[in-house]
Amino acid sequence: MTEKIQFVQPKYQQIALELAKRISDGRYAEGEKLHARSTIATNFHVSPETARKAIIVLGDIGVVTVKHGSGFFVASSAKATEFIEQYQDVESIENVKREIYKSAKRQQAESQHFLGLLNSLVEQTQRYNEDNKLQPYEVVVKEGFAASTVSELNFWHNTGATIVAIKHQNKMIVSPGPLAVIEPGDFVYVVGDELAYQRVANFLTA
Repeated sequence: MTEKIQFVQPKYQQIALELAKRISDGRYAEGEKLHARSTIATNFHVSPETARKAIIVLGDIGVVTVKHGSGFFVASSAKATEFIEQYQDVESIENVKREIYKSAKRQQAESQHFLGLLNSLVEQTQRYNEDNKLQPYEVVVKEGFAASTVSELNFWHNTGATIVAIKHQNKMIVSPGPLAVIEPGDFVYVVGDELAYQRVANFLTA
């Protein structure tokens, strides 16, 4: 019997999406303070850390802003709407994937070879993802970025990612130190988790 494949969105992304919907719908007005992280965690039955990640996602894309000592405030309902639209595009892709698997199951009796290839593709993709958790992620530094050293940028503190190399004018600098300079047009290679990758992209290209 073929194992059913399910695509599950991380919980913190689900919470970020729901908060964005409430902002887009006007239930939270621009400038309004969001509930405390602990309250959001309680309302969605998740840990405070999961709630924190959800808020960080919204902060990174400009939906909310952080006022130190005061909390989180709604910054842009337009960006909340844009975030929802981007999610819907991704969801459509996932829906197509689900339909492919349903179709494969219906055709199993007469198309066992096709189903075997499809399962093989999924297994190879999963193995690739497991084997490449430390695969460097490439980010191109935007034009207009103020040239700064890694230390000046406080890079790891701001992104949670580690720089493994910088490519500057076809010269590759491996394991750059804190005095290495990042300039517009440079290729920066980092390792880290999914959230760190998102933060690096926003940090160097937003």
